[in-house]
Amino acid sequence: MTDPTSPADPPIDRRGVVTELPDGRLRLEFRRSWSDGPDAVWAALTEPDRLARWFGTYEGGRSPGARGTLTMTHEAEPAGEAVRIAECDPPRRLVVEWAEQQDWRVELALAVESGRTTLHFVQVFAAGTDVTDFALGWHWYLDKFDAVVGGRPDPGDWDAFLAATGPEYGRAAHA
Repeated sequence: MTDPTSPADPPIDRRGVVTELPDGRLRLEFRRSWSDGPDAVWAALTEPDRLARWFGTYEGGRSPGARGTLTMTHEAEPAGEAVRIAECDPPRRLVVEWAEQQDWRVELALAVESGRTTLHFVQVFAAGTDVTDFALGWHWYLDKFDAVVGGRPDPGDWDAFLAATGPEYGRAAHA
């Protein structure tokens, strides 16, 4: 793990960026960066014990086209969801599609940029979707991931995170 205050891991803007595509769909993107190499970051994304620390569990095949069950265990009410591995090119690219939620596709790409491994997280939503709550949720999960990979502080429980970060997205903590 890297010391989060060291010059090797400078602070970056942690908010998701939403852009409108020419067809009106909305693209949510996050970028996170670490001094660790792509293999180490990939391991934190995909190895079952490390995946469970920041996101949840996955039971199923791990090759392109494989199907399985993904459970986001850090949710208030974890429930397994059917997913398909659309692409898997270790340690560069992983694309996961949710089977029961039309057009739910998450793309994770790792690249070495200026000697650092950068994660590009992308999800595209239908035109007119209010992306704010999705952006907050993915921001929280990616902060949890960053705690595993980069040694930065865990964002805490959802309510604490929402109180601290929600205003940046125009959302107040739930009363």
